[in-house]
Amino acid sequence: VQLQASGGGLVQAGGSLGLSCAASGTIFSINAMGWYRQTSGTQRDLVAIIISGGSTNYADSVKSRFTISRDSTRNTLYLQMNSLKPDDTAVYYCKALIITAQDAALRQYWGQGTLVTVSS
Repeated sequence: VQLQASGGGLVQAGGSLGLSCAASGTIFSINAMGWYRQTSGTQRDLVAIIISGGSTNYADSVKSRFTISRDSTRNTLYLQMNSLKPDDTAVYYCKALIITAQDAALRQYWGQGTLVTVSS
């Protein structure tokens, strides 16, 4: 199983950016997917998560600005980021809890990071 994230880049404060994360491999089901972010010297913090039933949860700092969504038919996760602030600058990672088809085990997978830079 692999997660491939894309969509990072440079944007001015107040602008918008969208991220995507595609899961591939022998996937039986995906229980939850989420976005995390990390700045230099800090821990990786939760940004937003969506579970299989569609429920979502957001970090307080991004509520009303970011929207997480998922296309279950394509095993792809999205994050629409609006009204971006310089404090949103970080490396963004996607994570998924996946049951694989080989052994029905639930495992955690991380995608590679994608850098989002918001200039003031």
